[in-house]
Amino acid sequence: MAGVLLETTRAPVAFGRWAVPQLFGELQQPEAASRQRALASLCDLMHDPERLYQAVTGGFLRQLEVLLKDEDPSVRTKTCKLLHLLTAHSIGRQALLSSSLLPPLSQLLDDSSPSCRRNVHRVLNRLALLPAGADALLALVPRLMLKLREEEEEEEVQVLCLSTLSCCSRLDTLPALASDGVSLLRHKLSHRSPNIRREAAAAMMALSVPVDGKRQVCEEAVLPVLVGLLQDDDVEVQANAAGAIMNTVIITTGKLQCLDLDVLPVLLHLVSEQTEEEEADEERRSRRKALVIYALRALTSLAEAPDGRRLLLEQLPLLKRRSEAPEEDQDIRRAAQTAVRVVTWTP
Repeated sequence: MAGVLLETTRAPVAFGRWAVPQLFGELQQPEAASRQRALASLCDLMHDPERLYQAVTGGFLRQLEVLLKDEDPSVRTKTCKLLHLLTAHSIGRQALLSSSLLPPLSQLLDDSSPSCRRNVHRVLNRLALLPAGADALLALVPRLMLKLREEEEEEEVQVLCLSTLSCCSRLDTLPALASDGVSLLRHKLSHRSPNIRREAAAAMMALSVPVDGKRQVCEEAVLPVLVGLLQDDDVEVQANAAGAIMNTVIITTGKLQCLDLDVLPVLLHLVSEQTEEEEADEERRSRRKALVIYALRALTSLAEAPDGRRLLLEQLPLLKRRSEAPEEDQDIRRAAQTAVRVVTWTP
């Protein structure tokens, strides 16, 4: 006769609305194994929106602060996983932002457990998607910059960290710029992982919005790296690099450096290039649209320089074709029309 297989990694769950209070009560057990089983069961329950709502509105989150400081690394890891599941919903993100859990959670950025650190970054990244979350995390930007210097950190953590920095920098670039962010991101732009290159280029685009960021991009010799990324195999990497160039060439130093790097032929190629695959794939077409618009805006700024205007006058038919084609995307057509006006402008 076969024996009964018992689930030893999860706590027994009460029926219906009693499940959440019962499991949160078991989190106060002195045995680490009991706390681990209760957390595992709670993680399973948080996939149910009704149970998640009950956990958030029932005032149970305050109990997690003690668990974030637990001596057992598995308890800390599972607690962060629970918070990650809670932040999948807006009500969970709002509850976490209004709670006292952020300070102890941020302390786990240096936790000894890689799984725990990964879950912390997942939570912070979800919070950063909200403007209120990005604002709350601005004070953590210097620490996140320090974490990026740790080359031994796994790829997913680096990608999440860069994504969080991008969200925060779109709200306020000062903390990242003051933490030598441009120089650090320049190093990440050459990473072998396309995911890291993509997020690093996105963060660089955010940092290049203010004038101080534009100057730092020029001073730190970032433009040669960005120009190289325009020919990357990943369309999003190309688009983010083009966006950073678009922002930087607004200032005279950026224009002159890009013209010295002979970026015009590369940008014109991006504007003219079209493939059947991109036309058939909606998501890829959307990424391609951003790339073309950024390239056209960069060309528009470069046309303000005499050398740039002279070279672009020779390519005017291409720009006119994209500005007049009735089947062209409206936003691309408008950007091309602006480029044509600037290129053909005469005093």
